[in-house]
Amino acid sequence: MDTSNTPDTGNAPATDRSDRRRVLRAFNLSLGFVLLLVAVFALQQTGWDWRPWSVGPHDIAGLLGLLGAPLLHGSVEHLGANAAALLILGTLAGSVYPKATLRALPLLWLGSGIGAWMLGEPGSHHLGASGLTHGLMFLVLGLGLLRRDRAAIAAGMIGVLFYGGMVMTVLPHEPGVSWQSHMGGAAAGVIAALLFRHADPLAPRKRYSWEDEEEEDEAGPLADAELEPPSPGQVPVLWQPREGRDYEVVVQLRPRTRRDG
Repeated sequence: MDTSNTPDTGNAPATDRSDRRRVLRAFNLSLGFVLLLVAVFALQQTGWDWRPWSVGPHDIAGLLGLLGAPLLHGSVEHLGANAAALLILGTLAGSVYPKATLRALPLLWLGSGIGAWMLGEPGSHHLGASGLTHGLMFLVLGLGLLRRDRAAIAAGMIGVLFYGGMVMTVLPHEPGVSWQSHMGGAAAGVIAALLFRHADPLAPRKRYSWEDEEEEDEAGPLADAELEPPSPGQVPVLWQPREGRDYEVVVQLRPRTRRDG
């Protein structure tokens, strides 16, 4: 059985080039954002007072952190972990769902800060892009479950393979880690998946030769049925009996002669 595509593959090279461009564009945008985080972190090391730009729970002044907190990080390890997640999840989401991801980003950005502001302890400061990474993870996972086409399922599986542990980090698990921003970003990712699940058109479904073979096999019994002889009631009458007489046919059988010998 041939598992290759059907001969109708004239647009395959153009489709492959388009897919490569989408992946490269998503990677470049993710890399550009990571470089911005590195630049802001370098600015933090100069003595700049970054605390007003972090999320201060239950404080009106702390709402400024809804805009600035995802750009700030507390250590090189913190920055490195978020940078790797942003490169992988940003490229994955941006290449498979470019329109949905672009529309979801403001919601993920604000959702992570709102979660920290509402659920965090007063007097604490919440910062970092981990809420944004959790939002991207739950966006990819949610779209995979809602759309259920091949690309969506593959993207969801890749996301779970690399960062499936984020499903657990939306709950309290380690002191000093803002699970509140994780939960806010995750909730925003689920909401964005529901809102923007139709933003990107479904990829054209590839057809394989074995599917044609199955259709031929399914049509086989119908084709054979056309060759079956008709029922007796459908056979046309080739003769008519005479009126007033029963038509009888008598076949004379000669007795077999016995031969001795």
